[in-house]
Amino acid sequence: MADKHAVSGPNAAPWGSKRRTTGKEFVRLILLLIVWVWRMLPGLFLWLFLSCNSLLPSIESQTKIPLETVKSWADTFGADLHRIVTKYSGSLLLQKKYKDVEPTLKIKEVDGLELVKKFSEEMESMLHRKVEAVERLVEAAEDADLYHAFNASLVFDYYNAVKINEKDENDNYVELGNEFILEPNEHFNNLLVNTTYSDIQLPTNVYNKDPDILNGVYMSEALNPIFVDNFERDPTLTWQYFGSSTGFFRLYPGIKWVPDENGVLSFDCRNRGWYIQAATSPKDIVIVVDISGSMKGLRMTIAKHTIVTILDTLGENDFVNIIAYNDYVHFIEPCFKGILVQADRDNREHFKQLVDELQAKGVGTVNKALIESFKILREFRDAGQGGLCNQAIMLITDGAMEDYEVVFEKYNWPDRKVRVFTYLIGREVSFAKNVKWIACNNKGYYTQISTLADVQENVMEYLHVLSRPMVINHDHDIIWTEAYMDSALFASQAQSLLLMTTVAMPVFSKKNETRSHGILLGVVGSDVPLRELLKLAPRYKLGVHGYAFLNTNNGYILSHPDLRPLYRDGKKLKPKPNYNSVDLSEVEWEDSDEVLRSAMITGETGYLSMDVKVPVDKGRRVLFLTNDYFFTDINDTPFSLGIVLSRGHGEYILLGNTTVEEGLHDLLHPDLTLANEWIYCITDIDPDHRKLSQLDAVIRFLTGEEPDLECDEELVQEVLFDAVVTAPMEAYWTALALSLNNEVEEGVEMAFMGTRAGLMRSAFYVGTEKLSNRKFLTSEDKESIFTMDHFPLWYRRAAEHPSGSFIYSIPFEETSDGGPPEVVTVSTSVTVSVGGKTGIAAAVGVLIKLELLQNKLWTATQQPNDTDCSGVEGLCPLNCQDDTLNCFLIDNNGFILVSKVSKQAGKFLGEVDGSIMTQLFNMGMFKEVKMYDYQAMCKSHHHHHSGARPLLSPIYAFLAAVKWLITDFLIFLLEFNISSFWHSDNLADAKSVFHHAHKHKKHDALQPCDTEYPVFVYEPTIKETNGIIECGDCSKMFVVQQITNSNLLLLVTDAACDCSVFPPVLLQPKEVKYIFLLQLLPLCLVYCLITCELTFNAFRENAQDCGGAAEISASLPLLLLPLGTTALLLLH
Repeated sequence: MADKHAVSGPNAAPWGSKRRTTGKEFVRLILLLIVWVWRMLPGLFLWLFLSCNSLLPSIESQTKIPLETVKSWADTFGADLHRIVTKYSGSLLLQKKYKDVEPTLKIKEVDGLELVKKFSEEMESMLHRKVEAVERLVEAAEDADLYHAFNASLVFDYYNAVKINEKDENDNYVELGNEFILEPNEHFNNLLVNTTYSDIQLPTNVYNKDPDILNGVYMSEALNPIFVDNFERDPTLTWQYFGSSTGFFRLYPGIKWVPDENGVLSFDCRNRGWYIQAATSPKDIVIVVDISGSMKGLRMTIAKHTIVTILDTLGENDFVNIIAYNDYVHFIEPCFKGILVQADRDNREHFKQLVDELQAKGVGTVNKALIESFKILREFRDAGQGGLCNQAIMLITDGAMEDYEVVFEKYNWPDRKVRVFTYLIGREVSFAKNVKWIACNNKGYYTQISTLADVQENVMEYLHVLSRPMVINHDHDIIWTEAYMDSALFASQAQSLLLMTTVAMPVFSKKNETRSHGILLGVVGSDVPLRELLKLAPRYKLGVHGYAFLNTNNGYILSHPDLRPLYRDGKKLKPKPNYNSVDLSEVEWEDSDEVLRSAMITGETGYLSMDVKVPVDKGRRVLFLTNDYFFTDINDTPFSLGIVLSRGHGEYILLGNTTVEEGLHDLLHPDLTLANEWIYCITDIDPDHRKLSQLDAVIRFLTGEEPDLECDEELVQEVLFDAVVTAPMEAYWTALALSLNNEVEEGVEMAFMGTRAGLMRSAFYVGTEKLSNRKFLTSEDKESIFTMDHFPLWYRRAAEHPSGSFIYSIPFEETSDGGPPEVVTVSTSVTVSVGGKTGIAAAVGVLIKLELLQNKLWTATQQPNDTDCSGVEGLCPLNCQDDTLNCFLIDNNGFILVSKVSKQAGKFLGEVDGSIMTQLFNMGMFKEVKMYDYQAMCKSHHHHHSGARPLLSPIYAFLAAVKWLITDFLIFLLEFNISSFWHSDNLADAKSVFHHAHKHKKHDALQPCDTEYPVFVYEPTIKETNGIIECGDCSKMFVVQQITNSNLLLLVTDAACDCSVFPPVLLQPKEVKYIFLLQLLPLCLVYCLITCELTFNAFRENAQDCGGAAEISASLPLLLLPLGTTALLLLH
């Protein structure tokens, strides 16, 4: 978890260490303080001016706006608007129809704990089927190897995934590229695949006819019938594969593999997380690197690349630190001194940046570094912290001359609980014997790395050594990976449904003659799309705001509706660098005490209630809910499941009753659709069903045309009931549309409705070619339809307002021509009450043009010239289109729907007029809600300050000024290096934390960050208000009046007075900076303890196989490859 609190290691350097201050330094401090005060004077004068100005007594307003007149306008406009939206939505008719069937309805309260346990059991059963498929592959691979005799002269043709279907100039298939039939398959996202056979992929640096490769491919041919049989047994299976320790990758179903634009195949299965986690147990690693003067130049480049490669083999279950040594021992991150940190993505990237800054100088003394490493590992082992399974030191050096044997005798022998892997950098062999001795006498492995091209293969050797105890004991641990992204789903699924997890198991050699060597043959695995798991937690059972989510025992999110793994870079969607290491506390951030997180990572079953602020509409609005969280673990996996039900209507299910005949008749109406992402019937197993929409599948199920279809009968019954109740809406809307010839309301474009069962109806009042928003209610506008993640936004917002009160929502996207929004969505909820329980049965609404709102407002806010103004104090007659007034129609979050300036539509009021928004906030009509986004992306070239200014009440201004002074002073101290008065080491610590994360990155690149942003919310108990704002030379009057039965407000202000002295109030997020980047140590993994016991007691291991000099095959391609790769990397 990326925790935001400081954590001190046992040997962390003390802050605030005292040092005597000299007189010269004291004088320097006084001078710098004077300079700082001088810098602050302009800001102080501005603060004094604004504060004093806000305290001045009111003076006469230049323009008086009669309150009664504005109220009359609001009432007239509100009544006319309510008449229009009620009429064209048909809300009264729909409410009546549901009221009529209340006597036949039942409202059942959901038992959240029972529901989450039921979902968990179904998920466990589904995941167990994936495990069984993988176990069958492991058994087949090990048996095939047992009966295969290695043949160094084997000649064997196989399907090479790159070369299949390729022909030469003579129209003959190229070698290893025979005909391989590929067909599109919907189950595999319409990719071209071969479901009868697998094929082989090899990375560029692996020779495709190497004897080890040919023998491994030949042996693994035995997996083909198992792949096919698994898929027939469980049609929900997706990709199945075998990753060999020699580097080849067998994938089913077979596909055509395309190199990158440079013709390179960089994919190496041995680098993938599923391979590494299955091949080894969780591990604690200390990387020790020599940065003495002899390491300068290419050696240091190779050493850095070696460290980065080692880091890439680590995952969230591993712990790591890096020590650099020359004359002294340096923890490359001083904040991590004396501890191990979780090797999650953030820490790995942080280490990589620090490694890139290492410089070679001084003389190497390895003993102190080894002693420090052994101490850290022992402390963590004794304290029961870290990975608890394997511990290792990775020594990267160009030579070892000291008498280091005494170190091993004292700290590692005779038990040798810490393995030592040594990497000799460079072509010199004079120190090879010493460096190899270190590895061989500490159950490690020695390699010599002389080129950059050698790094990958040599680093991977340590994984095979760490796997030896598991191989010898034949311990097939099942591993499940963290979430990762399937790029094929980018365009086809919601963001949080792009992710997959993998179940994998190691494959060992069972040959008696090699058993003591602990030979790992490879890893088999199968992908599980997380959307398949979520299908087992149907949306209709979770209510309007409810949802299900999954997380790992490290606290990382597997699936969550608020998980946003992609970001937009220009016109492209890209995965965020940290998309699979988003912590539960970063999406459920109201869980400030981490009660929910702690319970779920330990696999508890329980219940928790929280008041939450739920961001909607891309964070511009917020819903205030009380959510009930129910959670439990999924047996035999490291995952936990949680479901959320919002208190009240969110915990009720409506059960209606109707006949199939009656409901089926109404299902056939052309205006009716069903939520196609919901699972009414299972259509993705039988190939004949895959082309059916959910509505088609339900109809065929009910008519008996497809007796093999498996459907959710409870959900289908709800659909039938809703279809019958809502059927009159079609006739009502049609009658209105046909009678519009003479009484057309220009601007009403569409009526729509949706029910809790995912049923939707809609009708057009204009031709589809005239629609202002053609994406509405289509898959292009996910927020407007029912998805696996959420109900439509117009439904969710309406559910939190009284039935009959309409919610007006303006879209924030510009039109295709870059102009302001043209339409507004209007919706209201439809409720039913049974036995004292009130549930939300449906929501109904209309799509209308903003132009209609504007015309109705201008009409309502006109006073004719012959108005009797004798009893009116102030301007009379008034007109919103006069130059003396500004009139705004704003919603309950302060966004403008109507203004005299059309381009202001959709903008925040504070951006247009900061003085009014500031005053409304100070008067309590709007309140500011602080929201947080822990998945934001910020530009890395500067600190991301908010453009918003403090709202200028005198007290707020004073507090803000104090905060500003203190902050600026602290920044000033850092700029002038005043911290030398304390301790120079502490300054280095602070700098490393503040700046390392932003060094050596492209200046315009977006990087993951945390942001804070404001949302303003109207206080509905204040129906009206008015006031006068003093703006220096003039005063501005304003009047605000609530529009009844809506979430709208009418704001009328004096247009003559310039209040630009008040800065705008903006909604831009500001980046939240943290001083410490330390990770909290997560709870230990329970399932690794058995492996650890086997690891420490596996004395049958043949430790004589501890490596040798790096060897290069005599084949010409492999001789040339390192040279070419090195040249390319150096040029880069």
